Amino acid sequence: MSALAFHEARGEPIRRILFVHGRAQGGRNVADIRREWIKALKEGASAAGMALPDDLNIALPFYGDELDRLTAEFDLPLAADVTARGTAEQDAFLAFQAEVAQDLRIKAGVTDAEVDDAYGDNPRPKGPLNWEWVQAIFRAIDSHSDGITSDALQIALRDVYVYNSSPAVRRIINGIVSREIDDRPTVIIAHSLGSVVAYYILRELTAPKVPLLVTLGSPLGIRAIRRPLKPLHHPAVVQAWLNGYDNRDVVALYPLDADNFDIDPAIENIATLRNQTENRHGIIGYLDKPKIAGRIIEALN
Repeated sequence: MSALAFHEARGEPIRRILFVHGRAQGGRNVADIRREWIKALKEGASAAGMALPDDLNIALPFYGDELDRLTAEFDLPLAADVTARGTAEQDAFLAFQAEVAQDLRIKAGVTDAEVDDAYGDNPRPKGPLNWEWVQAIFRAIDSHSDGITSDALQIALRDVYVYNSSPAVRRIINGIVSREIDDRPTVIIAHSLGSVVAYYILRELTAPKVPLLVTLGSPLGIRAIRRPLKPLHHPAVVQAWLNGYDNRDVVALYPLDADNFDIDPAIENIATLRNQTENRHGIIGYLDKPKIAGRIIEALN
């Protein structure tokens, strides 16, 4: 059933939005984050010639501090910080970084020769557990990116890795977000790591109805991130799924399409967004776009 058909069946508009934030929010005031999201969404609505309803209930469950605490407990060094063979968990994280880095450099058009140049005359064999080789890939990517730096990307990957690989961490983070979900029909808007969190939660639910799920700057299309989620399926409670990204946003490496996130019904992708934030990934540069805000307001009304 489409979002519009659902509204006709209900006979009343949707009046609830749930924001699911991404990483790097630790230490912030949740009220400030909520205001930023709402302000950007209102700007996008205005640009679309629409207005955000005044009587909305808007929730933003905050897990930023808890994510930082849990990630710190894992003590996982970034590829740039590794100088010797680590623990099994550290090696698994290094292999994860290597796989994502390879995907990134191919998508960015970074050649083997450019990676070799960054690697220099190092005699050690190239491979996913050679931290110097992984560092070289990230350095080569850095020279091609006008957005997020390789150091910032590696930190982001560490948070995603910890969440995705640890059932205990997921239980804690998902529990914080799930407490804000009740039986009221809700439009859900998830950013970055928040899209992974939302997907984990929503595919296990039978209620409430979600007339529209909006994922922005999502890393779900990255092989190393979607692999633990298999078998992939469309959450039963979600009636329409819109995925928006800027193709310069290296976190949103691939569209959520048949090649990268094959589910039925298919996800609608908008790849033409131009995110004006410094790293091309910030939520403000997505929510203020009329294509995104307009679709959200249509789902509410």
